[in-house]
Amino acid sequence: MKPLAGKRALVTGGAKRIGRGIALALAGAGADVAITYRGSEAEAAKTVGELEALGVRALAVVCDVTQEPSVQAAVAEVVEALGGLDLLVNNAGAFETVALEKISVEEWDAMFATNTRGPFLVAKAAHAHLKAARGRIINIGSLGGLHPWATHGHYCTSKAALHMLSHVMAKAWAPEISVNCVAPGMIVTGEVNAAYEHFIEKTPMKRNGTVADVAAGVLFFATSPDFVTGQLLAVDGGLGL
Repeated sequence: MKPLAGKRALVTGGAKRIGRGIALALAGAGADVAITYRGSEAEAAKTVGELEALGVRALAVVCDVTQEPSVQAAVAEVVEALGGLDLLVNNAGAFETVALEKISVEEWDAMFATNTRGPFLVAKAAHAHLKAARGRIINIGSLGGLHPWATHGHYCTSKAALHMLSHVMAKAWAPEISVNCVAPGMIVTGEVNAAYEHFIEKTPMKRNGTVADVAAGVLFFATSPDFVTGQLLAVDGGLGL
């Protein structure tokens, strides 16, 4: 069964890590998938090859989600290549550890430009196409947008803003577009880092999350009834409880 067969998806920041996992999961469910990248050209090309191996159409488009002209050009290229757009996953994001009192204005603005303005710009550029297709938007938030992390003030605040933006989009763009948000907790994307091992004991499920866990959350919203909208799904093994 391919529940997304015939659907056309765009995953921002889809060249590696969580974005790559989401793109592969959507392709595995039958969707044609476009990904954006900024500096990861080699990784993007490799991911496109992996997507095509799943029997779907795939392409990678360079895009700086913080810049509206770049976003508009990227979305236009994707729509032309795929013939439309049914699903947008706003995955591209930034993460940084800085003591609150040491965050510069430039660091603060850069974090919001990627994590909050970026999803807004991409969704805005894709709006007409998603509306025509009665499509969906899935934003990738964070457990940090639900709980304050002392050394990630600008990150947590930008993700909290994205959560609210998801709710606003869901209300403003209904009934044609459903909008939901997946908020990952501690996700291990590569080799195990000993610094993250202590989170296992804090997590009721006694493990850190995987890219596959986040991708499954995205697939849930991508395939659920469109009546499910405006929801925030924490994929955190209970860490936020």
